[in-house]
Amino acid sequence: MSELSWFKSSYSEASGNACVEVAVCEGDGVAIRDSVFPSRVITANRAALAALVVGAQASLSVASR
Repeated sequence: MSELSWFKSSYSEASGNACVEVAVCEGDGVAIRDSVFPSRVITANRAALAALVVGAQASLSVASR
């Protein structure tokens, strides 16, 4: 994988630890990693990432009832 430009989540800690980072890959790809373990990278296309986010939000919504 070529050198990527990583962006931290706006929900990350102010200290910069425990962050979720995302990078745009070639084509329709995205890469996701935990800043604690930066060598562990998950890649997916944008549609798969969007489905993951929607599913996580729905799960949180059900759990808070």
